[in-house]
Amino acid sequence: MLDLYGLGNALVDTDVEVDDVFLSDEGLAKGQMTLVDSSRMANLVGKLESRPMRKCSGGSAANTVFAAQAFGLSTSYTCRLADDENGRHCSTEMQNAGITTSSISETASENRRSGQCLVLISPDAQRTMCTDLGVSSELGKDIVDIEALRGARSLYIEGYLSSAEQSSQTAAYCHQIAKDAGTLVALTLSDVSMITFCKEGLTAMLGDGVHTLFCNAEEALAWSKTDRLDVAIAELSDIAQELYVTLGASGAQAVTREGSWRAPGEVVAPLDTNGAGDIFAGACLAARLQGASPIDAATFANRAAAKIITQFGARLPHVDDYKSLMA
Repeated sequence: MLDLYGLGNALVDTDVEVDDVFLSDEGLAKGQMTLVDSSRMANLVGKLESRPMRKCSGGSAANTVFAAQAFGLSTSYTCRLADDENGRHCSTEMQNAGITTSSISETASENRRSGQCLVLISPDAQRTMCTDLGVSSELGKDIVDIEALRGARSLYIEGYLSSAEQSSQTAAYCHQIAKDAGTLVALTLSDVSMITFCKEGLTAMLGDGVHTLFCNAEEALAWSKTDRLDVAIAELSDIAQELYVTLGASGAQAVTREGSWRAPGEVVAPLDTNGAGDIFAGACLAARLQGASPIDAATFANRAAAKIITQFGARLPHVDDYKSLMA
């Protein structure tokens, strides 16, 4: 039986260090994701071309599935790619990791390209993202491996899919298939910008509720339009049987119908917070599906998130780096 079926964007990340002045000059909301078109992306990259850049595979749910696979789950990932350098890179990396992929790879052209994300890392290790979705914005129902989804123990959906109408409709469609099949549904709110600008799509993807919901404190507060985290947690608990709210160095709050627990954080010197929430979700899902309690799963997930932020990039360099966290 397949453990985890993931649905999301497949992107190639380009990481570059910037200062707050650059973010301000470009009108970018620090710590959030901004959708850009190809011309805006080219403009930004041109302004940064003299600075060191690092390229690696990304995509929020793709990072989560990659981590879950490394932590011992059998996984499958559905995305849309173009047959270009970025698309081939993403596909090869997932296949080499043992992840079964369901994707449409179409002929690339000037207007048909795989998605990419420019990750701007400020001195305080905060990540600000500019994303050109490319063909990822057209994640249609035709690409879904329905039999794999029905046979999976859990479905994982990234909230970023709410930014494109077709993708959010496909996510809602998969949610309903999973629910009918008895497959657990997990979702991440992904980013404050999704709540601010795409809440209708997020709400449709959430449907009548999910088994597991991931978010950080800022996202929780934005969803509930409150400055009290306890109020936000109470509201989100109504739509999720299990809720995990990450709190940075303070750890994470795990909330279920049986109770609420604070998993301690780990003190590290962060370099890049990109991917922290992704690996947290992957570690937590892997632990829960392998029998760990919510508090133990959140504690393990905190350890994984603490590890990822001590390096640049949203994935650890080697599978053994993931496995070492399980020791």
